[in-house]
Amino acid sequence: MSLKNRLNFLYIIIIAILPLSNVFAAEKNNSELKHDEKKSHEKEFNVSDMIMHHIKDAHEWHLWGPEHGGTAVYLPIILLDNGLKTFSSKNFYDGTPKAAIDKKTNELVDYVIGVGPAAEYAMVHEKIYKLNNGELTFEDGHVHGSIKPWDFSITKNVLSLFFGATLILVIMFSVAKFYKKNGAVAPKGLAKFLEPLVVFVRDDIAKANISNGKHTKYLPYLLTIFFFILFNNFLGLIPILPGGANLTGNITVTLFLSACTLIITLLSSNKNYWKHIFATPGVPIALLPIMIPIELVGIFTKPFALMIRLFANMTAGHIIILALISIIFINQNAAWGALSVPMALFISVLELLVAFLQAYLFAMLSALFIGAALEEAHH
Repeated sequence: MSLKNRLNFLYIIIIAILPLSNVFAAEKNNSELKHDEKKSHEKEFNVSDMIMHHIKDAHEWHLWGPEHGGTAVYLPIILLDNGLKTFSSKNFYDGTPKAAIDKKTNELVDYVIGVGPAAEYAMVHEKIYKLNNGELTFEDGHVHGSIKPWDFSITKNVLSLFFGATLILVIMFSVAKFYKKNGAVAPKGLAKFLEPLVVFVRDDIAKANISNGKHTKYLPYLLTIFFFILFNNFLGLIPILPGGANLTGNITVTLFLSACTLIITLLSSNKNYWKHIFATPGVPIALLPIMIPIELVGIFTKPFALMIRLFANMTAGHIIILALISIIFINQNAAWGALSVPMALFISVLELLVAFLQAYLFAMLSALFIGAALEEAHH
């Protein structure tokens, strides 16, 4: 083959290879792009958002699947806005995502506009607002210039509250029926399990802190809060319906329970209780203007401590377990489950102890505060 023919042959080969090289380059760019998209997708996993989604209240009871579009029990929305309006929360979770720029921070804020009967409303972090000219305006992280209708919706925590209360009533009436039918006999079934707990609350909580035989008057209340907190603490540790709701980790629930203890304490207080507040024995008169405000503040700090203790301890347990499980998704490697799953299991077992301990502490401190309000003067 002559030199000229060889050059022509080489030229033909180069012409044939060039398109293939472009294809390979395109495939390489596509693979790099997919890799970058995958990395970008991985970065989208936010631990704090995932944890807050699981521990906060919601208008749906999520079962499995993605956060939006997964399998869930959609709860009823009940709004009072120029009349009573009811519809399914599915109208929000299947709604139209929108975004607005915050006027002060210039950050993008996401919200969802409802569809169907919810078309005139929008949901922002599980709070419902009425649209203003078909949109929402945000200022400094808050919705500005939009009406918030009265919301009486059945949320996840409300449904969990109904279920827990129903469970307690069914169990207690069943045990009461057993004793009514058989009298003071050796307990069987549920009675065999609950009698030691009832005796424990009576002897070690009520009688130990409320003296002079006055504990019997307050025993029904102490038993109610003990079993209410205990049952709902245990339900919160069950990951599937009807468990999984963080009811006793909801500040409004613990606030109500603490307010009940405060009201009963104040209504039960005697003259000696108020004398220790407004004329503390052994304190010089000159110091009373300082001591009286301190004692008055102390009336409210005690139930406040009850509220925060129960809320913080139950919420912290859920957060720790979810954070440990998140290690697998942060590292995108199932092998991390060998570390995070046993640790999460250990914390879950520890939470069983915490669930009982928090019910005991709330009932015991409530009895202690009531007992202090009933205490007679010592001579």
